Amino acid sequence: MLRLETVSRSFDGFRLHADLAVARGARLAVLGPSGGGKTTLLNMIAGFLRPDSGKVWIDGQDVTDWPVPDRPLSLLFQEGNLFPHLSAFDNVALGVVPSLRLHEADRAAVAQALQQVGLSGLADRTPGDLSGGQRSRVALARMLLRDKPLALLDEPFAALDPGLRREMLALVGELCAAQGLTLVMVSHELRDAERLCTDLCLLEDGAVTLNGALAPMLEAPPPALTPWL
Repeated sequence: MLRLETVSRSFDGFRLHADLAVARGARLAVLGPSGGGKTTLLNMIAGFLRPDSGKVWIDGQDVTDWPVPDRPLSLLFQEGNLFPHLSAFDNVALGVVPSLRLHEADRAAVAQALQQVGLSGLADRTPGDLSGGQRSRVALARMLLRDKPLALLDEPFAALDPGLRREMLALVGELCAAQGLTLVMVSHELRDAERLCTDLCLLEDGAVTLNGALAPMLEAPPPALTPWL
């Protein structure tokens, strides 16, 4: 479903090189220390950065030169990127109709997305009137409404307390299963990966040092994973 074909990117003395694949419906956790290249990797998949060499394939298409809006993916960042002056309903609707000139079918789709994340009764509230967990749910609903086969998450729940983070990870897992989404999540926490993901990529100093199914790694941890346990 997602293929990074010997992609590389260099800047300011740092070089990222990656050659990996994510099967359709799999959930890949990209783990590694700060500065290791996790966000750079995600930005190349999303299209914010173009690789110096190599190709990015999504859903069987070479998207290396495609602009961000044309790529078949959705993004969820830690900040959520919600507009403080807009209601939860409108923040979600921006995912599909940036002008907010909604038809009846659009309104029904937004309402359904809010229902999926448990916010049916809070559609009229602005982000300032919502808790941190509820704001995360709004951002998640917007991502779901885009209805793209690939979801990219850049530590979206890192600011939440442990209980809320577990709750949000469980919700993402349920929604991914229901919609058949393929997921790539950047994280600093192996436990978060364990709760949500099927596969693990360890990225250190711009290089993939570990890549494969997560469950066998947890049963018999390779040396590279030991510091994260």
